[in-house]
Amino acid sequence: MKTIIAAVCVVLLAGCASYSGRGLAPGQSSAAEVEAVMGPAAAKRPGPDGETVLWFPRMPYGDGSYAARVGADGRLVAIEQRLTEENIARIERGKTTADQVLDLVGPPYRVDQFARMEREIWTYKMQVFPFPKALFVQLSPDRVVREVYYMDDPEIPRLGAGHRTSFRR
Repeated sequence: MKTIIAAVCVVLLAGCASYSGRGLAPGQSSAAEVEAVMGPAAAKRPGPDGETVLWFPRMPYGDGSYAARVGADGRLVAIEQRLTEENIARIERGKTTADQVLDLVGPPYRVDQFARMEREIWTYKMQVFPFPKALFVQLSPDRVVREVYYMDDPEIPRLGAGHRTSFRR
C-alpha cells in the first residue's frame, strides 16, 4: 500500500514539475519529449532560422503562456514565458498584426466576435500578484490591432467590491 501511495505522489509531483517544462534540456530534449512533458502544444508556429515554436498556454490563471522553441534539428532551443508585461507593452495600436501578437504572447484564452463593432477580441488571462489580470486585444477585419487593454480581471470579484455603505441622517 505504501508503494502505491509513493508512486502516486511521484507521478503528481512530476506532473507539477513539468508544468513549465522543468527537466527538459536545451540542445538535448526533442520536440516529442517537450510535448510528452508539457502536454500537447496548443499551437505550432514557424519561428526564425527554421525554428518551430510550440505554444503551451497555462490560462486562465496559470502562470502564463510558454513558448518552446525547437530548432530545425528537432532539438529544444529554449522555453520562454511570453505572456509578460514587457511583451504586452510591445503590442502597438495601428501597427501590430494578429500574427505578431500570436508570435509575441501566443494563442489567446478566448476569442470573441463583435460584428457590429467589426472587431475580434482576443482575451488573455494571467496571474499577477496580488490580483489576476486580463489582456484584451481588439483586432479589425484587416487583422491589425486597434485597441489593447491590460487591467485587473473584471470577472474576478475583489474584497469589498460592490459593497455599499448606507448612511442615515
